[in-house]
Amino acid sequence: MQFFGGSEISPSPPAPAASGNNGHMMYVFNRNGVCLLYREWNRPLRTLDAQQDHKLMFGLLFSLKSLTAKMDPTSAAEKGNLGMPQLPGQGCSFHSFRTNTYKLSFMESPSGIKIILVTHPRTGDLRESLKRIYNLYVDYVVKNPLYTPGSPIRCELFNTTLDQYVRGIA
Repeated sequence: MQFFGGSEISPSPPAPAASGNNGHMMYVFNRNGVCLLYREWNRPLRTLDAQQDHKLMFGLLFSLKSLTAKMDPTSAAEKGNLGMPQLPGQGCSFHSFRTNTYKLSFMESPSGIKIILVTHPRTGDLRESLKRIYNLYVDYVVKNPLYTPGSPIRCELFNTTLDQYVRGIA
């Protein structure tokens, strides 16, 4: 973390030594805030149960989306109250934020599917990677006739392909 003077008070973690150590965890939420998929690859510390973790992550996204929409200096239309839900693509949006220990990248599809990928802080821009993950979701989950929309994703082929893709993100 850096302050205005530029002095670093806690060092950044070292860059991952091998491919596959960049992706820590991933969430997929539907438009109603239901966690459809949670995957983790490199999460050594577990502090919350899964339900609390999913609620906190969705709440963080909701708050950040609301804040960025409210702060948008280009929107002349009525912005509404802080905390009011925004439609996908409405207002200003954020793509990622970085701390000294992780980077959170976010993408929301026009259908309201939210994909969150938490990676090493030195990972670059992941917008194209998130689009690729969304395309995998569409190909392996949405087009699967056995999948019921809104239910947790339990497609082994999707999970395997997703694992391979995320491990290859540099």
